[in-house]
Amino acid sequence: MVKIERLVNAIEPLNGAAMEAATRRLNSLTKPIGSLGVLEDLVIQLAGITGEVMPHVNSKMVIVMAGDHGVVAEGVSAAPQSVTPQMVYNFLNGGAAINVLAGLAGAQVKVVDIGVADPTLRHEKLISRKVSLGTANMTKGAAMSREQAIEALMIGVEAAGAEIEQGVQLLATGEMGIGNTTPSSAILAVYSDAALSVIVGPGVGLNSEGIDKKIQAIQTSLAVNQPDPADPIDVLAKVGGLEIAGMTGLILGAAARRTPIVIDGFISGASALLACKIAPRAKEYIIASHLSEEPGHKILLDAIDLEPMLRMRMRLGEGTGAALAFNVIEAATRIMREMATFEEAGVIMD
Repeated sequence: MVKIERLVNAIEPLNGAAMEAATRRLNSLTKPIGSLGVLEDLVIQLAGITGEVMPHVNSKMVIVMAGDHGVVAEGVSAAPQSVTPQMVYNFLNGGAAINVLAGLAGAQVKVVDIGVADPTLRHEKLISRKVSLGTANMTKGAAMSREQAIEALMIGVEAAGAEIEQGVQLLATGEMGIGNTTPSSAILAVYSDAALSVIVGPGVGLNSEGIDKKIQAIQTSLAVNQPDPADPIDVLAKVGGLEIAGMTGLILGAAARRTPIVIDGFISGASALLACKIAPRAKEYIIASHLSEEPGHKILLDAIDLEPMLRMRMRLGEGTGAALAFNVIEAATRIMREMATFEEAGVIMD
């Protein structure tokens, strides 16, 4: 826990002076004050994060954490577990939606195998940091040990740090793991009074019978493991996932290095919730990209007090919503740098 305590202590408040200066500049641009709405909010937040009045996000990256889940044995997913490594290869070969949308935004995609249940998974572009061959079935006991949860979290911290040191200015969370809406729903259930029937959705396409199995699996997991909401690492270990832990680390690692981190949908949101329970100040460094079609996503974002930028009826995961939001975030920074002030344009409002 010493490493995590140091990490938490490294997350500093936003730079208030930079935010005030950014606000003054925005108010001097040739537009009514506040008329660009979320774009203005974004650039003020970025100024606070980076300390730069006119921040840049030229170098962008989505880090996809991939891991499997033992709870799929309970029939909680419409897709077989074999899809996880198949999709990892698809990401690495550039054929997935995340590759297309990241490419549109001029962003890189990197994939970390943090717990795919395929010991043969190999690729020259794959970052192999496998903690185990997936998690255990959380209906029978803890999904992973506390030590494994911390190890996976620190892999995310290290991944964020390595890319930021190489010049990445904007990071995003992505994930791949068949069955991972189940642990995400379980994590939310620990921190929400909402009924599981409200939180739990179809994932990649469950029918009503499958949703009932999913709810039962979550109920059983919570009863068997009794995760402690006052100890987010305990929650992560007992009913979480390796890729969820990795993304939690990505968020904390980015915040500790004063770098904005864009979260994707429901599973990324579960990681953000845990990150903010571990280090409440991390919230200031998070940008919520979109509102997923997963029914629990709004409840989850409300629990963190984050407002999503986009509503696109998306529920794919991979980091796709975050990659799409990169374009909006870059637009905000360009407004700040490229738009003329009233004085520069010779526009007199008196």
